[in-house]
Amino acid sequence: MRPRIIEAAQITSAVKKLFMDCNYFIGSDIMRRLEQALESEESPVAKNVLTQIIENDRIAAKEQIPMCQDTGMAVLFVEYGDKVCVDGGSFEDAVQQGVREAYDEGYLRKSVVSDPVFDRVNTRDNTPAVIHTKIVSGDAIHITAGGKGFGSENMSAIKMLTPSYGVEGVRQFILDTVRAAGPNPCPPIVVGVGIGGTFERAAQLAKKATFRPIDTANPDPRYAALEEELLEKINEMGFGPAGLGGKTSALGVNIETSPTHIAGMPVAVNICCHAARHASTVI
Repeated sequence: MRPRIIEAAQITSAVKKLFMDCNYFIGSDIMRRLEQALESEESPVAKNVLTQIIENDRIAAKEQIPMCQDTGMAVLFVEYGDKVCVDGGSFEDAVQQGVREAYDEGYLRKSVVSDPVFDRVNTRDNTPAVIHTKIVSGDAIHITAGGKGFGSENMSAIKMLTPSYGVEGVRQFILDTVRAAGPNPCPPIVVGVGIGGTFERAAQLAKKATFRPIDTANPDPRYAALEEELLEKINEMGFGPAGLGGKTSALGVNIETSPTHIAGMPVAVNICCHAARHASTVI
C-alpha cells in the first residue's frame, strides 16, 4: 500500500471541530440516560436538578455555546495509520493548532497553566493538549477528543493492587474512590475504570473508558457484569444529582483492561461529570 498524504491543515480543522462539537453537543448516550433517570427518580429535588441539566444541554446544543463553564483540558486518543504521511507540518503541531483555534474561536474557557507548581501562568490558548497515540495498520487517522473538566478529574485515583486482592479488592477500591468523591465531581457521574498494564497504562485506560459510550458494555461478560453491579452499588450511595440526594449518582460505569505483570493488578478510577464531552472523527 502506498503512503497516503494528509495535509496538516486538514488535521487542524478536524481537531478544531471536534473540540467545539464536544463542548456544545452532549452525546446521545448521555442524554438518553439522563432522560431515563428523570423518569425513574422519585425525589422532587433530584427530578428538578435532572430537568435543569437536560434543559441546559439542549440550550447549549441549540445556541452552540459551552454546556459547562469548565470546558476542560484537551485530551485526544489517536489511532494513527502506519501508511499515513502528514504534509505541511507535523501531526503534533497540527493537533495543537486545532485545539488553539477551537478554544479561541469557539469561546471556550482556557484553563491550562504552563507550570504545575510554581508559576501557574495561563497559556491563554488551552494548549498543550494531552495526546495518546497508537500506531495501527491502515491509511487513516481515527481521533477521539474530549475536554476533561477538573472538578471530576481531581476525584480520580489509582492503586497498585496485587493479585491476592482479587475481584473483591478491585470492587472495593472502585467503590471507596467514588464514595470518597461524594458530591464533589458534579453527579451524576460517569466512572471510567482501567485495570491492568502498568501504573501509567491503567490510568490511561481509565481515561479512555470515560470516552466510551455508556450504552455499550465490556465485551467480556464478566467485566460487563461487574460494570452493572458497580453502577447499581454507586447509585445506592444516594448522592443523587448535584449531590442533593436521589437514585442517580452515576450514569454509567465503563471498564477497560490490559494484560499485566504476574505480580501486579493496577486499578485506576477516572471520574467524569455528567458533562461527558467527547467526539470522534476519521480522517
